[in-house]
Amino acid sequence: MIIMGFALKYGYSILCVVAVALLPAISHSQDYTCSRATYFGSPDCLGTPTGACGFGGYGRTVNDANVAGVSRLFKNGTGCGGCYQVRCKASNLCSDDGVNVVVTDYGEGDKTDFILSTRAYARMARPNMALELFAYGVVDVEFRRIPCRYNGYNLMFKVHEHSRFPEYLAIVLLYQAGQNEILAVELRQEDCKEWRGMRRAYGAVWDIPNPPKGAISLKLQVCGSAGVTWVQADNVLPSDWKAGVAYDSAIQLP
Repeated sequence: MIIMGFALKYGYSILCVVAVALLPAISHSQDYTCSRATYFGSPDCLGTPTGACGFGGYGRTVNDANVAGVSRLFKNGTGCGGCYQVRCKASNLCSDDGVNVVVTDYGEGDKTDFILSTRAYARMARPNMALELFAYGVVDVEFRRIPCRYNGYNLMFKVHEHSRFPEYLAIVLLYQAGQNEILAVELRQEDCKEWRGMRRAYGAVWDIPNPPKGAISLKLQVCGSAGVTWVQADNVLPSDWKAGVAYDSAIQLP
């Protein structure tokens, strides 16, 4: 029996990738990448409010808290929010469809790409086979990138709790649909009639000192199925934005 175990690269980070509601029709003819997966334990089987992507409480409960962490798929934070189908390969224990997850954290295991929550790990198993699957600790898996779909949610901009109005603004993007990666974020400086680039602080968190006064418009450089493009959200943050509040953009990524 292989005993479950892994080492966190970031001491503050318990790894999370979160399962989301994704496209219902999944063809088994598409290419998968072979890898390995393990799991981390939590008292309530939910995700964690900490993590390298900076998603906070969103990473704890999104999509019924089916969560895991990734290593090389993290891509220095660009991989945050990406969705994957992960299925284990022990035919007597594993379901055909596996579990769908979205990246919300970084971590390294025993040659693993995915470190799942117990809830997500169990969903790879056939009915009544979860305990047997847990006994393996680390299992061979195959995975593929799939589009994310969040029914009923637009792309949201959460003002990070470390923001300080009006001197410092940090944001994190939530409910990132499609099969996209955020390459850059810019903020509109109306008095100068120009766009200012924000810094990727870490993971999915972008920040800027001395943001402009008034309502704030943001522009995202997105890499997805349509190639590299820009998506703009006008006046998405109010003039009196507050730390910890998530603002609806009224748009979604293609």
